[in-house]
Amino acid sequence: MLPVERLVGSRPWCDPMNRQIRQLGVAFLILFAVLFIRLNQVQVLDAEELTSNPLNTRRVVRDFGQRRGSIVTADGVVIAESVDVEGRFARERRYPEGSDFAHVTGYFSFEFGATGVERQYNDELAGQSDSQRFESFFDFFGDGDTSADVELTINAEMQRAAVNALGQRNGSVVALDPRTGGVLAFHSWPTFDPGQVSSTDLDAARAAKIALDERADVPLLTRANREVYPPGSTFKPITAASALENGRATPSSPVFAEVVDYPLPLTDVTLRNFAGRPCGGDLATSLARSCNTAFAELGAEYLGPELLVDTAERFGFNETPPFDIPLTVSSRFPDDYGAQLGQSDQVPPAPIVEGSSLLAQAAIGQYDVRATPLHMALVVAGIANGGEIMAPHVMAAVRDVDDGDAFETTEPELWQRAISPEVARVTADLMVGVVDGGTATSLARPGLRVGAKTGTAETFTETSTNDTHAWMIMFAGPPDGPAELAIAVMVEAVPGGGQQTGGAVAGPIAAAILDTAY
Repeated sequence: MLPVERLVGSRPWCDPMNRQIRQLGVAFLILFAVLFIRLNQVQVLDAEELTSNPLNTRRVVRDFGQRRGSIVTADGVVIAESVDVEGRFARERRYPEGSDFAHVTGYFSFEFGATGVERQYNDELAGQSDSQRFESFFDFFGDGDTSADVELTINAEMQRAAVNALGQRNGSVVALDPRTGGVLAFHSWPTFDPGQVSSTDLDAARAAKIALDERADVPLLTRANREVYPPGSTFKPITAASALENGRATPSSPVFAEVVDYPLPLTDVTLRNFAGRPCGGDLATSLARSCNTAFAELGAEYLGPELLVDTAERFGFNETPPFDIPLTVSSRFPDDYGAQLGQSDQVPPAPIVEGSSLLAQAAIGQYDVRATPLHMALVVAGIANGGEIMAPHVMAAVRDVDDGDAFETTEPELWQRAISPEVARVTADLMVGVVDGGTATSLARPGLRVGAKTGTAETFTETSTNDTHAWMIMFAGPPDGPAELAIAVMVEAVPGGGQQTGGAVAGPIAAAILDTAY
C-alpha cells in the first residue's frame, strides 16, 4: 500500500483548490473588515451628524408617545407641553401661546420631525440624555420618568412686546443680554401655529404642513437666524471700530467734507447720501448723521480691504454663530477685492485695489454684505460688552420635572473678541451720540445710557431699486454700569413700497422692547 502522503500528492488539483479557498477566505475577511469599519463609522463617528440631520425623524418616532418635559420661559410661562389624549397616541404636544413663540420652540411632529428647541433639546425633553437616564442607580432597573423641562432665557413679556410691535410686517426682532449671550426675545414674522403641525390627527397635521409649505411668504423660515439681508448703515459702527482700532481715525479726525456724493474709486459712479442731502464732519458727527459719503471714503481710502475684512471677521462675519436654535446661517462680508493698483492720498495711505469701489459700498453695509438679525444683535452686544461677543443661547437650564433640580445649565461663553475694550468704549460712545443728537433720538430715555445705529438698506430687486429694509441696532443699561440689553430690529422692504428708514420704522419697535425691559 502506498503512503497516504503519496496518495494525496498524486492529485495535482488539490493545491490549486486550496489556493482558491485561501483566496476566497482572505476576500471574505477583507469584506468583513470593510463592513465592520463602515458600521462603526456610521454608528460612532457619524452618529451625531446623522442624528442631527433635519431629515432624520427616528428620534421623534421613538419619543413621540413617551413622557416629554415642558418648555418654559425665564419668567415661568409654559410655551410647550404634553397633554394626555385618547386615540392612537397617548400624548399630544400643545403650545399654549400659539404662534408667538413658534420660531423658538419649533414644532414636534410624528411625521415631520422636530424643529427649534424641540429638536435641539429633544433628548433632554424626552429623558434620553445620559445625565438623566443614569442620574440614580435605580434608573437601571425601572422605567421612571426621567424627562425634563427646558427653561429658556426668553422673557415672555419682552417676546410679546416684540410680537405686538412688529405686527404683520415681514421681519425679525432679536434681543439679548450682552453680558451672557442669553436671548431675551426672538421673533420673526410671518409665523405659524406649531400646534397644528404637532397634532396627533395626522391627516390634519399633514394638511397644515402642506399649506405652510405652499405659502409664498415661507412662515416656517425663521428669518432671525436663517435669512441674511444687507445691513446698510448698521454696519457703520464696525467700519468706525476698524478705523479706531487701526489708528486710521479718532472721534474728531479726520474731518470729512460736507458733500452730497462720493466718487467711487476707479469709476465714473458716485455714491450718494440718503435723500441726496449734504453730509460730513468728523467720525462722531458722520456716524450720528449716518453719512454714506464719509464712511465710503473711510473704508476705501483710509482702511483698505485687509483691515476692514479683518475687523468684520473678528465681529463674526463669514463664520456661523454657535446658536442653539438649529440651522443658523453665517453672515458674510466679501473678502476678495482684486489686486492692488496704487495707494490713496491719505496718511497713512490705504491700498487702492481693483475693487475699491466695491469696498466703499461694503463699508456702509451694501454691495455683497449680508447679515442675519441675530448677528447684528451680536455685533451691537459686542460693542456694548467691551469688545467681547458672547455665544448666543436660549437654553438656561434643563430641570427635573419633579423637583426642579438642574441636570444642565448654560454658562456664558466667549465667541469672538472683536475689538479692544478701549475701542469698544469709544465706539459705544459714538453710538450714544446717535441717540443724543443723531438719527435715533426717539430712543433716548432718562436714567439710561442708550446707544444705537439706524439702517436703511437698499435691496436692488428685479422689480425695484428704490425699496429699502429698515434696521435698528441698539444697546441700553444704567449710566454707571454695563449694558444689560442689546436689540436688533429688521423690517423687510415692501415691494413697490419705496424707501423706509430705520429711525421711523424699526425705531418704534426697538423702543417698545426697551420700555418693556425697563
